[in-house]
Amino acid sequence: MPHTPGPTAPHTGGGDDAGAAHLRDPRPAPDAPDVVVIVLDDLGFAQTGAFGSDIATPHIDRLAAGGLRYNRFHVTAMCSPTRACLLTGRNHHAVGMGFLVDLPINRPGYTARIPPSATPLPRLLRDAGYSTLAVGKWHLTPRWERSASGPFDRWPLGYGFERFYGFLQGDANHWAPQLVRDNHYTEPPAGPEDGYHLSEDLVATAQRMILNQKQATPDKPYFLYLPFGAMHSPHHVAPEWVRPYHGRFDGGWERWREEVFARQLAQGTVPAGTELPPRPPWIPDWETLGADERRVFARMQEVYAGFLTHTDAQIGRLLAFLERLGRLDDTLILFLSDNGASAEGGQLGTDNEHRFSSRMGDSTARNLARLDNWGGPDTYPHYAWGWAWAGNTPLRLWKRYTWLGGTRAPLIAHWPRAITDRGGIRGQLTHAVDLMPTILQACGVEPPDTVDGVPQQPVDGRSLLPTFDDPRAPAPRTTQYFEMLGSRSIIHGDWKATTDHVSRGVQDEERLLLGSRDFATDHWSLFRLSDDFAEARDLSGEHPEVVAELTALWQAEAERNNVLPLDDTLQDRLTALIPPRHPQPRRAVYRPGGGPVHDEALPPLAGGFALLADAEIPQDGAAGVLCALGDRTGGFVLHALAGRLTLACSRAGDLDRVTAPDPLPPGRHRIGFRFDARAREFALLQDGRTVAAVPLGGDFPLVFQHGGTGLCVGHDRGLPVDDTYRPPHPWTGVLHEIVLDSVPAPAPELSEEVRTALHGD
Repeated sequence: MPHTPGPTAPHTGGGDDAGAAHLRDPRPAPDAPDVVVIVLDDLGFAQTGAFGSDIATPHIDRLAAGGLRYNRFHVTAMCSPTRACLLTGRNHHAVGMGFLVDLPINRPGYTARIPPSATPLPRLLRDAGYSTLAVGKWHLTPRWERSASGPFDRWPLGYGFERFYGFLQGDANHWAPQLVRDNHYTEPPAGPEDGYHLSEDLVATAQRMILNQKQATPDKPYFLYLPFGAMHSPHHVAPEWVRPYHGRFDGGWERWREEVFARQLAQGTVPAGTELPPRPPWIPDWETLGADERRVFARMQEVYAGFLTHTDAQIGRLLAFLERLGRLDDTLILFLSDNGASAEGGQLGTDNEHRFSSRMGDSTARNLARLDNWGGPDTYPHYAWGWAWAGNTPLRLWKRYTWLGGTRAPLIAHWPRAITDRGGIRGQLTHAVDLMPTILQACGVEPPDTVDGVPQQPVDGRSLLPTFDDPRAPAPRTTQYFEMLGSRSIIHGDWKATTDHVSRGVQDEERLLLGSRDFATDHWSLFRLSDDFAEARDLSGEHPEVVAELTALWQAEAERNNVLPLDDTLQDRLTALIPPRHPQPRRAVYRPGGGPVHDEALPPLAGGFALLADAEIPQDGAAGVLCALGDRTGGFVLHALAGRLTLACSRAGDLDRVTAPDPLPPGRHRIGFRFDARAREFALLQDGRTVAAVPLGGDFPLVFQHGGTGLCVGHDRGLPVDDTYRPPHPWTGVLHEIVLDSVPAPAPELSEEVRTALHGD
């Protein structure tokens, strides 16, 4: 066993006054480690060098060479649920996180609200005397609670972090993110024109937080939770990071997968004797593709590779910083992914992922036309699912499915003071729920029976510390259930049973994947993981008694963890959606001087609305932005172009624009526009008159931005909606107010809600 500190000892407030004895100051043991947990998003099992890839990840590989790789580490197949497991040590349904926080359901396993009976890790460490810092993606705050008014009890500081900088939702534009600092929204320190990138900003902020903490209290340990926005779409990276990969993937995903598999076998990250499952029929055969298709697909992977290498470089910056502080040897670093590689780019991939949730199609021709800018600020790209399949080599399927391609992820543990088997590989069955108990034991903190008077529910995880020294240490569990969107599986001993259920929400999967769309017809395949690492050989026909045992065990685990009832139609979930505590207004008034108004707090727009500005036009003519929501990948802006009132609306990159025929006259006017959903038309309004109109070029988006956005009043922020102006481009006259009046919107279809939530995770 590695040496670990003893339990924290209370420290009195000082002095001989017995009356001060109640001022108990918990202090960790003198040798308690600092802890850093690095989470990458949508990173596949095989996409780092340490797990077989040829994509350059030298700093992640360095962690593996100086620590341990776990090749049977499991997650939940999606983001919010895995993060809930990591931070609570409990199964995700057991803490209300059976699905995404974007669709909270009034059922115990799906509320998107971690209960007080599962106090998260940062609170426990803070109470034990640690500093607690979070930088990056959160995605544990339920929908309707992410506006500037909170409530804040499910923001990071409400769950026990003392500092936070990052974003609350499932993804972010890496060039111009919507950021939060502690409990308020804030702007990035620079703009895309200055070369800003979110990953670089996150690491710089983490370094400042650590430095400030250590300079104030050198002997106080900290817990840093660093979940990057990478490698989730949008795959944003500067061209210089992509250039080294030009031509690297021209051989296609099948050849790349075979080369990765050979390296995995040579490394030992995949056991000898593992069988590589064949290409499924929904993955195009590279050899049958045309030249343009190959060029487009190869470029997508080049950008993804550059994005990953850039992310690795930021991890390298953090490691170098810890070395300069002299703290690297005394820091427990855990590196993981929250699920398998993402196939949400569909069969073709896309230059703008908002096109999926906006029900807009993609084509090779469209992608080819945008190829030179792929990954830049004009795009919001996601690669084709052939690369997700290859990125999970040798595993089957991907994120959102409980096949191993969705639930088996890379895990690296690095702690020079406690790990002597440098570069070792561990094959024990492990899960994200094991990370909290591991960290608590390493820090010498006992999980309490009660917190704030609330009895704590059992912790499902077990510490991995016994495996640090002993590769033959018992696994922390022999049984683990999985469920995500109706996809179900269970591991028990040597066996794993997995359903062929195809979930809804990604159109290409609904259309092309082989499998069952009905729980009544689901087939449970059976695999003996002790000699079948990749679920390659279905033994269900040979061992029906084992299938029966495992399906009964899954049912018992599902009942124990609040998984049930399963809902195949999804329609029942619509009626069970938890509504906002303060419903969206039908009519709202906004004035300049505040921050962006979160889109979840705006009146609903999809049913139609009118937006009118009470504004004064100066004598020298109108100029600037009256209001703006979103950017060129999805959003609208009302502004003056050459003195004329102009509306531009980007529907996932397809632009509708209407400009008034005459300049706005000086003086005070009510100006704006109306969106008529029935007529499918935008009309510009000036003092009660329609001065110009344009038909809507397609469906109005359910949401403009997967990562959320906000209505800016009197200026814009981040990226523009079109190329006729550059933010902030403030209104040069006087803007008194903006009035937004909505038409009652029809009830949303849950399939569209799910599609939007999935692409935003």
